[in-house]
Amino acid sequence: MVIWIYMSSEIKFENHKIPEEIKNTGKVKLTDLVSRLNEEKKREKNSNIALSVAAISAVTVFGIILSI
Repeated sequence: MVIWIYMSSEIKFENHKIPEEIKNTGKVKLTDLVSRLNEEKKREKNSNIALSVAAISAVTVFGIILSI
């Protein structure tokens, strides 16, 4: 049985996809990096919102069950 322990930054790094033009030339455009950063922030914000909604829903359901 193998147990893998990852730090959050390692998981995020594994999910990155490197565009073909960067692999071939070795050059990186600043605008590409900024746009990728903004896209990642949007995804992280959406996942944080979803997690918050799930937590609030769970607390609400638990409160309703306790009040019955």
